[in-house]
Amino acid sequence: MGYVADRWHKSRPKPDEPECGEHKGKVASSAHGKGKRWQARYDGPDGNERTSLHSTKAEAEAEIVRQESAKQTGSWLDPKAGAVTVERFALDSWLPAQNINARSHTEYLGALRRYLIPEWGNRQMRSIRPSEAGAWQQLLTSKYGLSGAYPNRVARYVRGIFKLAVDDRVIPISPFERIPAPTLVESAVHPPDVAEVRQLIAAAYRPMYAAMIEFTALTGLRSGELRGLAVDRIDFLRRTLRVDQQLVYEKGKGMYLDDVKTGAGRRLLPLPRRAVDVLAAHIAHAPPPQSGEWAGLVFMMPGGRPVGESTLDWALKNICRRAGVQPRHWHEIRHHYASVLIGGGENPKVVQKRLGHKDVMTTLRTYAHLFVEAEEQTRDVLDAAWALPGETDGQTESSATSGRIPESRAQEASIVQLNA
Repeated sequence: MGYVADRWHKSRPKPDEPECGEHKGKVASSAHGKGKRWQARYDGPDGNERTSLHSTKAEAEAEIVRQESAKQTGSWLDPKAGAVTVERFALDSWLPAQNINARSHTEYLGALRRYLIPEWGNRQMRSIRPSEAGAWQQLLTSKYGLSGAYPNRVARYVRGIFKLAVDDRVIPISPFERIPAPTLVESAVHPPDVAEVRQLIAAAYRPMYAAMIEFTALTGLRSGELRGLAVDRIDFLRRTLRVDQQLVYEKGKGMYLDDVKTGAGRRLLPLPRRAVDVLAAHIAHAPPPQSGEWAGLVFMMPGGRPVGESTLDWALKNICRRAGVQPRHWHEIRHHYASVLIGGGENPKVVQKRLGHKDVMTTLRTYAHLFVEAEEQTRDVLDAAWALPGETDGQTESSATSGRIPESRAQEASIVQLNA
């Protein structure tokens, strides 16, 4: 039950002083008759006493009424919680709450230190206004020169900080509540086609690099997932691959195996026959280590170390030069895998699942133009299905063109009457 002490004093009540009634702890002090002389005291939902100073007794009583009402409705906020600085809440509360691996932790921390803390680090969480939130998002491009998808990514981190502050009852509402996020600009991907991938495989100056390029083109694994591939994750009989770990690098710690970044990244990937053959041939030529820190790792450097990300990128640049094709990043071979699935008629949900994207919108944003190009194949399928014998005008179904039946239609069966 809240109460008001009619005079604010600097000393706490002595043990033998009364602890109830309106005049609890009433002691005259040097502040008597000056400034905020009335103290409102009440217990928070956690049982701890809260206090605040007011100029009049009526203001103090009104504060108690507000706090008691907020406790009853479940909307109570600790008046002092919002005083925490943006830097402290971001680093001490938000960052530890993220379910991310060490590499992502480093990325998040770097973004906060570069773009948030210099602007708002010493500000109280409750002091940030919506107008300032919108202006800060503009700084990402105008001051810091970010482009592409990065402004949206950094803003997503910071917006998440204030959303968590609302959930933790630190602030009543996020300043970003009605501020639109920066437009997510996805650069159109132009992955290599099958002919170019074959050129890269042929130009690889080590058998291991040739195997890694071909296996990525057939599975769409990320670089870390490929380099962290262990033989015990492969079911050669059922032709499946369990993707649940990746090889990462952390400054001061070096390379180590870690869980994949998201739940969607953990997936059971069906392997085409060619991918199984590529792996089997490589393992026969270069057996994985049987013991030690890297036991079972499929792709290893000659010195007994795993393949570093920079090593693989450097190797691909040299291979592109040897093949006489434009420079490629390793991720573009993953894009090749997606383009083959889309060109073969797979629906976006299947592509998302195979790539390990956390949601289908990520897949659609990244490969939107490829899905548009595949629409023409859909028209061909319908035209071919409704054409009378002899009226196909040379049209063929997309699955015939690609040499495969899309997985999303793999379970369908049909009976076709053949022409005499």
